[in-house]
Amino acid sequence: MSAPTLRLALAQANLLVGDVGGNTERIVALARQARAGKARVLVTPELSLAGYPPEDLLFHRGLRRQLDTALTRLAETSREIALLVGLPEYVDIEGVTTPRIHNTALLLDGGLEQARHRKQCLPNYRVFDEKRYFEPGHVPTVIPLEGFKLGLLVCEDVWEPAPARTAVAAGAELLLVINASPFEIGKQAMRERVLRERIAEVGVPIVYLNLVGGQDELVFDGQSVALDAEGKIIWRAPAFEEDLAFIEIARGSGSAHDQLSLRVVERPQAAEPPSALKHAAVASRESIAPLLSDEASVYQALVLGTRDYLEKHRFPGVVLGLSGGIDSALTLAIAVDALGAERVQAVMMPSRYTSQMSLDDAATQAQRLGVRYSVIPIEDMFEATLAALASEFSGRAPDATEENIQSRCRMQILMGLSNKTGKMLLTTGNKSEMAVGYATLYGDMAGGFAPIKDCSKLLVYRLAAYRNARAAAMGEAEVIPPRVIERAPSAELRHDQKDSDSLPPYDVLDPILAAFVEEDLSVEEIVARGFERATVMRVLDLVQRNEYKRRQAPPGVRVSGRAFGRDWRYPITSGYRR
Repeated sequence: MSAPTLRLALAQANLLVGDVGGNTERIVALARQARAGKARVLVTPELSLAGYPPEDLLFHRGLRRQLDTALTRLAETSREIALLVGLPEYVDIEGVTTPRIHNTALLLDGGLEQARHRKQCLPNYRVFDEKRYFEPGHVPTVIPLEGFKLGLLVCEDVWEPAPARTAVAAGAELLLVINASPFEIGKQAMRERVLRERIAEVGVPIVYLNLVGGQDELVFDGQSVALDAEGKIIWRAPAFEEDLAFIEIARGSGSAHDQLSLRVVERPQAAEPPSALKHAAVASRESIAPLLSDEASVYQALVLGTRDYLEKHRFPGVVLGLSGGIDSALTLAIAVDALGAERVQAVMMPSRYTSQMSLDDAATQAQRLGVRYSVIPIEDMFEATLAALASEFSGRAPDATEENIQSRCRMQILMGLSNKTGKMLLTTGNKSEMAVGYATLYGDMAGGFAPIKDCSKLLVYRLAAYRNARAAAMGEAEVIPPRVIERAPSAELRHDQKDSDSLPPYDVLDPILAAFVEEDLSVEEIVARGFERATVMRVLDLVQRNEYKRRQAPPGVRVSGRAFGRDWRYPITSGYRR
């Protein structure tokens, strides 16, 4: 008699926040594919029914009604295959008008609810704000299934020791963790280190399923993983792609007391055309997808975040200003990789200060990428604006005002094209500029989405070099002309202008910004790293004084440990001095 086995289908899926009906149908379609692959259970990510993070949608009664309808549909589906889904669970309390809400993993099997685990550890740091919405659970959940005992955890539960220990103490032989863990540089190595720590403490395997896809400024990278009781990785899903994987659980020798073994089962041919996974690669994969370099992972995060923002908002395409500089060059490459050349329009808007090098390099990049390319000079608009303001400006020397007028002339052209065509305007500013306010409010900051908003200038250069190296490896021409990378950065808003006229060199500026923004270091601590006090004070003063600008910037993809967005909440009005 063969030893019992349990086959799990793990759906690393890209879901849409608030689209309860659509997410339900995705899960139903995945369930059909999982059943065709002889899986006993389909596992979906954290809050898969509502999408993550649903934020204040949780307070709307309509969402709760939609979830109730969805559960009825999924209960019927569970007569064919068990479903482990994540959802907000509403609990009415007598005498209290507002229900209690839990972040719950729910097992449906045979048309009935069999178990539910309420997330015990609610993260409330950086991008997470779960204590605003959810009440924690307090007890372990262990489900018996086909002779195996699975301990259920939800995301943050595995980052703390207690939930894993209590689950194993309650009899769990394997920990099954559903997650919505967003990307940042180095995050996967951190996750796998934490999982090994839990395994070392409790001595059982862990299967960790993560969400994938872009949601506003967050990108979920997938990279779901399974580790055996020794901490060895036996499966890792690809990064930034949807995936449906099959893992089989068995006992080492048939003894009820032996540790469980895990093995990857080759994915069967899907019975459902088309696949329920919209962006899954069709080629066969390795069981353990490789870890990506920092540059590769960030670039793919930017591409996925941009694609999902545009597609989930149903924009037909994008328009952006192409200046001949490094930031717009990188943004154009990201847009084309995300959407395809046919959905991207680049616009060069030269002024009297635009160099021939910029004109040539912008045209070269647009041609290599195959995008629609327009050249619309701003000189007449600039002259007309200066003429209209001549009496008001009389007796005042030219300064940054005239520079900003040029930027706002360009914004008028780009927003006109955006409004007329329905295409979203992408902004091209980087994190270094956003930090110190080296950008024009209602000028180059105007737009609907900012792909490289969380990329420092030094990272922009690394990403540009990475994208060119990737092209070279495929036998293609460099998509970003080398001169764009090699030349001194300039806004070209006055004669012979360079960024270094207004800012410290980026190899000084960026480390200071990272120390302050991402590490919260004091002036003294930053100076101790070898920077001049006057430079540090100047940079930090710029950061503080330009908070009002950042509040008016469009959202962009978060890739660092702390981005200007949901995990940066500095007051605009403040008397604080460092």
